[in-house]
Amino acid sequence: MGREHWKKIWVGSAGNMVEWFDWFVYASFATYFAGAFFPEGNDTAKLMNTAGIFAVGFFMRPVGGWLLGRVGDRRGRKAALTLTVTLMSASAVLIAVAPTYAVAGYGGAAILLVARLLQGLSVGGEYAASATYLTEASAPEHRGFASSFQYVLMTAGRVLGLGLLLLLQQTLSDAALHSWGWRIPFVVGALGAAVVFYLRRTMLETEVYEESAGDGVERGQQGTLRALWAHRREAFLVVALTMGGTVAYYTYTTYLTKYLSNSAGLPKQTATLVSFCALIVFACLQPLAGRLSDRIGRRPSSSPSRSAPPSSPCRSWRCSGTRAPSGRPSASPSSRSSSSPATPRSTPA
Repeated sequence: MGREHWKKIWVGSAGNMVEWFDWFVYASFATYFAGAFFPEGNDTAKLMNTAGIFAVGFFMRPVGGWLLGRVGDRRGRKAALTLTVTLMSASAVLIAVAPTYAVAGYGGAAILLVARLLQGLSVGGEYAASATYLTEASAPEHRGFASSFQYVLMTAGRVLGLGLLLLLQQTLSDAALHSWGWRIPFVVGALGAAVVFYLRRTMLETEVYEESAGDGVERGQQGTLRALWAHRREAFLVVALTMGGTVAYYTYTTYLTKYLSNSAGLPKQTATLVSFCALIVFACLQPLAGRLSDRIGRRPSSSPSRSAPPSSPCRSWRCSGTRAPSGRPSASPSSRSSSSPATPRSTPA
């Protein structure tokens, strides 16, 4: 792959690093700011309230994937990817400046809730639009490898968040972290989003999207639930393939640190270091799995580990023209944009 292709991979997936830095920073620093937005009481109850607000973001992710997927279909991949990182920057700023319970009562928690809703919309849209862009911008023989960098940079964002947590734990006192230090990563996330926004302003549309626009394809039905329902079997199949892996991924990347520190009794620094090392290994495996899927196919590389954390082969099968496990051609939204330039879609399956 040439330099221009690597640039497309970087610009198309860099937003994932910022998006998931902010997404997981919330989970990683929750133990420090949980008490800032709720009245004095049981520490576990305050953490559960904060975790409840975190969970709200998950309900908004499919909505974000659909809404911003429609933007990608009708306005272009560039427009969708620029909008997602703008929303994430706004949410990070809201959390960074949110007033505490002592200052504004439950007003701070309300701002936190709004920020999480925006994060959910942004992450859902970024995942769908980025996967589509990386696939459309790649040659068929490199789609698995190229799409793997979506998870590489997603994990890199998480690693950077944990790295910043380790740094702050070593340089700031526990009292300072609980008081104001937890705001630092959200400021960093907002600045990172501004950088990615600048990079994406100069990114080019994919040839697939440009060709479909030139052909005068009717876009009225693109990105709609009716269009998705026409391929409901393939959509439900992809959901089933990734559901188990997604649960496993969040269990060890989000819950594990809290379990090790709150239930297993490990120091917070040790629990953070364990998660940090696990994510490094996970990120390194992604390009290898993507390259393997390019060589032997999506189905053989995905079938042995359907319960493993989601990786590039399954995404590549969903986003390429590869035949579905049933033997029929995959008709997922992204695959149609890869194999049939006349009907590109970015709505996630």
